[in-house]
Amino acid sequence: MKRILVACGNGIATSTVVATKIRNYLADKGIQADTNQTRLTEVPGKVEGYDLLVTTGEFSGDRKGVPYVKGMSLLTGIGADKTLQEIADLLSD
Repeated sequence: MKRILVACGNGIATSTVVATKIRNYLADKGIQADTNQTRLTEVPGKVEGYDLLVTTGEFSGDRKGVPYVKGMSLLTGIGADKTLQEIADLLSD
């Protein structure tokens, strides 16, 4: 099971939308993933041990070496397919 940390400004609304889209897309691709949500400011203290970090805002903090994808397109819809494919590619074994 892959672990994804999804971060937004408050760790509630937009990260919920993004996490749901990611889980649904990955399930359709046969990739099992667990998502957790957090605030952008909490990422450095929580990201270790995850397989991927997806954010809806700019993030330049410490990712502890975890791969990072900007997920704003999953909210706007512009480029969402490309972003979802990038996520799937990063999580594929």
